[in-house]
Amino acid sequence: MLQQTDDVILNPGPLYHNAPFHCIHMGMFIGATIVEMGRFDALRALHLIEAHKVNWVTMVPTMMHRIWQLGPDVLSRFSLPSLRMMLHMAAPCAPWLKQAWIDWLGGERVWEYYGTTEAIGSTMISGTDWLAHPGSVGRVRDGYDLKILDDEGAERPVGEVGEIYFRPHGGAGSTYRYLGSEAKRFGEWETPGDLGSLDNDGYLYLSDRRNDLIISGGANIYPAEVEAAIEAHPSVRGSAVIGLPDEEWGARVHAIVQSLEGAVLSEAELLDFVAGRLARFKLPKSVEFTTEPMRDEAGKVRRAALRAVRLAAATKAPSS
Repeated sequence: MLQQTDDVILNPGPLYHNAPFHCIHMGMFIGATIVEMGRFDALRALHLIEAHKVNWVTMVPTMMHRIWQLGPDVLSRFSLPSLRMMLHMAAPCAPWLKQAWIDWLGGERVWEYYGTTEAIGSTMISGTDWLAHPGSVGRVRDGYDLKILDDEGAERPVGEVGEIYFRPHGGAGSTYRYLGSEAKRFGEWETPGDLGSLDNDGYLYLSDRRNDLIISGGANIYPAEVEAAIEAHPSVRGSAVIGLPDEEWGARVHAIVQSLEGAVLSEAELLDFVAGRLARFKLPKSVEFTTEPMRDEAGKVRRAALRAVRLAAATKAPSS
């Protein structure tokens, strides 16, 4: 699994992001060969993997999605025999997309990492283990401990969602320090701000970031789950789901959708599609189509910023 001295490593991501920077420099330190893309392009990435006999590549789910949208006729031309590991991270991966990649490459070659830039804790899972624990991001790695806590710091039962807390074996603050900010801690336990749950075997399942949680009519709605259902539509390139104020429900689910270039997709068609994948209360109450990308090159979606823009626009709009 680990990088080896004779590896060829493809970097499809921006070096200002922690994961590509870390993986590429670790490869250089051990003498591996680095293939730098400069800018990600789905088809070019596959050609580079085959041409340079790449053994290791890190991706974000946005890249995986764009490669998968090349379609079966294109993907059938690539078996990527040299590729030992495709490691994805940085954002939640939709279960249908993860399953598709495992079916294509095999569970032993598809891995997922979840962790923080601050190195307070991390988990990892192979595609093979994922098939036995679908939706999980793995078990805590050596050197760290993991708990799910409620708002008062009490441990949540197995299967119940709470805030994820890590503890490095070196103790809180042993892996980094902030300048001008404070971490959220309960004693030695520190959170990255994500919500999740554990199963009986200690496998972690992510829900979403606490700040992005939508509470509508008293029910918790996790934007990442809704986005995954929307992006399963073959005409959707990307999406972002946010909560907007609603007098009756407190908040309503609003979907911002970027269609594939040249695709014709209506709100009715999209809602009909996701209705078969989501509980009724999770369905978007409104849909906005855009040509702007929803995620940056590191695969991150900035829901708070998107929400702020729409709230500001609503405030400025003339009343009828």
